[in-house]
This record gives sequence, C-alpha cells and structure tokens, in this order.
Amino acid sequence: MNFPILTWITFLPLLGMLIVFLIPNGKDEKAQELSKTIIRWVAAGITFAQLILAFVIYFHFDTALAGVNDEKTFQFVEKLSWINAYLPMVGNIKIDYFLGIDGLSVPMVLLTALVSFLAIFPSFGINKAVKGYFAMYLLLDLGMMGVFVSLDFFLFYIFWELMLLPMYFLIGIWGGPRREYAAIKFFIYTLVGSVFMLLVMIGLYHSTGSFNILDMMNQGNFVEGTIFGGTGTTLRYAAFMALFIGFAIKVPVFPFHTWLPDAHVEAPTPISVILAGVLLKMGAYGMIRIAFPIFPDAFAYFQSLIAWIGMISIVYGALCALGQHQVGKRDFKKLIAYSSVSHMGLVILGLSSMRPEGISGAIFQMFNHGTITAMLFMIVGVIYDRAHTRGLDDFGGLAKKMPIYTGVMAIAFFAAIGLPGMSGFISEVLVFLGAFKTFPVLTIVSGLSIILGAAYMLWALQKIFFGAIPEKWKGPWDPTGIKYKTDDINALELTALLPLAAIVIFLGVYPNPVLDLMTGSVNHFIEIMQPYLH
Repeated sequence: MNFPILTWITFLPLLGMLIVFLIPNGKDEKAQELSKTIIRWVAAGITFAQLILAFVIYFHFDTALAGVNDEKTFQFVEKLSWINAYLPMVGNIKIDYFLGIDGLSVPMVLLTALVSFLAIFPSFGINKAVKGYFAMYLLLDLGMMGVFVSLDFFLFYIFWELMLLPMYFLIGIWGGPRREYAAIKFFIYTLVGSVFMLLVMIGLYHSTGSFNILDMMNQGNFVEGTIFGGTGTTLRYAAFMALFIGFAIKVPVFPFHTWLPDAHVEAPTPISVILAGVLLKMGAYGMIRIAFPIFPDAFAYFQSLIAWIGMISIVYGALCALGQHQVGKRDFKKLIAYSSVSHMGLVILGLSSMRPEGISGAIFQMFNHGTITAMLFMIVGVIYDRAHTRGLDDFGGLAKKMPIYTGVMAIAFFAAIGLPGMSGFISEVLVFLGAFKTFPVLTIVSGLSIILGAAYMLWALQKIFFGAIPEKWKGPWDPTGIKYKTDDINALELTALLPLAAIVIFLGVYPNPVLDLMTGSVNHFIEIMQPYLH
C-alpha cells in the first residue's frame, strides 16, 4: 500500500484540532450552543475516520510477517529524512521520520482508535470551554497514536512527551475538586520517567550512532568502548532500569502507581476512559518495543525482579481495591483504578515469563484491559451524571430502577473478574500458562488473587444494584439536588458501551482475530531475547 496510512491515522486529529479552532464561538446563547454541537460532532467525525483507517490497517495486515527488529518485515512503513545536520565536535546527527507497525503494535493501534472514538460520546456532556476540551482531546489522541507507530526513538520520545500536555490540562481544567493536585502529580511522575528515558536515548545514540530503534536492537551496532558498548556491563544494567522505571510509571506498577488513583478520581469520565484504556498500555508497550530488546542482557539479569514486581502489583492492587469496602473510603472510581494496577500487573508477569503464551497473553491482556476498563469507567460516568456522587454507600437497589444499565454493568464486572466466555479470561489464562513455566510459585500466588478480584467486584455489584433503594432515589429528579434522577441508560451512552460489550464477549468466545495478529512477531521477539536468557 503506497498510501501513507500511518501518517494519516496519526495526524488526522491535528486536522480536527484546526477545524475546531476555526469554528466561531457564536455571539448569542443559541449560536454558542450550535457551535458546541458542531465542535462535538467534528471531533466524533475525526475519530471515526481514524477508526476506519485502523480497520483498513487490520484487514490489510499480513500476519505472516514477523517484524520486531527487521525493517523489511514491518508493514505500512514510511521513512523520510527529518533532521540531518553536522555539528562540530558532535558529528552528523540524523533523525528519520520513521513509522511502521508489526504484530506487537497493531493491536494497540486498533485499541487507540476504538477507545478514542467511543470516549467522544461521554465527552458530549462537557459544557465548560468546549472548544479547548476537544482540541486537547484530539491532541492527546495524536500523541498516543504516534507512540505506537514510531520506529525512531527520537520521534517516539516526541510523541510520548506530546501527550503529557493535553492530559495535564484535561485533568487540571475539566477534572474534579482536587484536579490541580492530581494533574500536577500525574505530570511530575511521568516527567521523571521521561527524563530517565531521555538520558538513556542520548546514551544509545552515542553508542550506536543512530536513533533508529531497530538499529539499537542489533547488538552488533554498539561501538566497543562507548557507554553502552559490550554486554553485561553495569552501565547497561543501569540504563535498562532507568527505561524500565520510566515505562513502569506509566503502566503503572507498584511502587510507582500512586499517581493513578488520584488522576482517575479527579479526571472527567472520558479522560478516565482514555487513561485506563490506552495510556497505561504505553508503558508496557515501551518495555516490549524498546527496553527489553535493546538491553536483552539486562532483562535477563533482572527477569526475576520484574516477575516479582508483576506479582506484587497484582496482589497489592487487588487488596487496595478490596480496601474500598471500608466505610469512608468507598469510592467507585478508585476501586476500578486500583483494579487496573492489579490487572496491569498481569501484563508485567506475562512479559517477564519470556514464553510465547505469556507474551501473547500480556499483549492480549493490554487490549482486553483497555476495552473492559473503558466500559467500567463509562459505567461510573453514567451513574455519576445522575447522582453526582461515586460513593458506593450512596447506592442500592438500582437493578429495579435501571435494568438495562444493570445488564451492561454485569457484563463489564464479570469480564473484569475473568469469567470464562469473556475476553479477560483468555488473556489471563495465557499469562498464567506462560508464567507458570518460568515462575511457578509467583504464578500460583498471582492466580490466587483472582479470588480477591471476584470479591471486590461482586461486593460492589451487590452493593450498587441489590438490596433496599435509599430514600433519596425514590423521588423524581429535583434540580435543587435533594432527589436524584434515576432514568435508565440512554441511547448516547449505549452507543459508547454496546460496541465494547460486543467486543468483550466476541473475543471471549473467539480470540483469534487479535491473537493471530501478534503470533509471528511474538515468536520473533522471543528469538531475539532467547540467547541472553539463563
């Protein structure tokens, strides 16, 4: 395909931003409302076009090509000279505009396009500074997509940093009461990881003479005597850990997770959807694409530590979610946020196994977690829009008032638990199958955490939907806020939720459409890493 589809799918949101800025605000109230409506549908149209391009990529993707470290096996490649300059005492600096995808990245491209489009619909409820919100939303979309298609480390880093700015403002301006604190905490944590990444990137350039990620994966390109030359050196181990921490912050895993609950609780619903659905996956993707294959010797050295971190994150996240049962701490959003720490720990455990089933399960878990948590946070948004509270103690008996909402919620909850027939079950089983061969004891401990997951999810389900209906839910909606609106889920909300529910069920029954994408690349990835494993 000669059409530059990766450029279009990446920069289409930029076109949307420009259109949004050109839409006049309107002079009177009616004109302003019309302007807001146009802006919302422009953003929806742009993200829908991006989703169409993602499906084009999916149907034209050749699963027989492995990718990972050979440019010839990457697909939809676009490579142009971007920066080519000679500096005295430094030499020639060459940076390419280099895009391409393989089986490790195409599921993330699909996930980003899908979640970005569906999260637009909860965004229709945003009424504060609508033009600014959707401009920042589209810029965030651009940065996320760019990370998953970049094959030049400098370009990857630009996109990685680019998404920080819109996320900071989206939380800090449109978030909850403690939005400034949550936004600053998110920014500082991620910036620390970015500094680590920048320092390692500079060292890699001086060691290989290239910013090309695929060149960096070839250990023969490291010049002897340079900072990262050779294998098994202290500097290489330090560089690997710097990259790992930078990416682990974004995942996030214990003990780098503390920014996540605050960001989720304060972020508006659609941004929580984006954060859980896509942004967390960028950290794990960075490990697979950059940290592990560039420093395979260091990965082998720290493999057991990484598995321990994965296991601790699984158990700790589940215990923290279970802790939301305590009176005074029963926040629906925070429960789901801590469950994300637990479920992303499964990804780290699967990656640490360095087994085909474990790696495939980890990437599949990234995709499934994106769709399931997107559902969960949208569901929280549905009830928050009506009740203006996320306290679990404020609810009860909603199954009688909102039966359709209850049905959708049940699908999301059982998918999060990993019920057979749901997509989460397949990815979790694959992770455990791979990890058990490498770390049997850690895998058994991690597997037992499924009981904790079932406990906190089923408890929340029972608390919200069954039992007696609180008095404040029994009356009609009162604008003074004394009573609560209890109408069932509406068509716009179902438009965002039903596609995700369908995907969760379909991939739970027939996971091959996603698993087939990654098989060749996963096997090639393990071939690269195998010579360095003990």
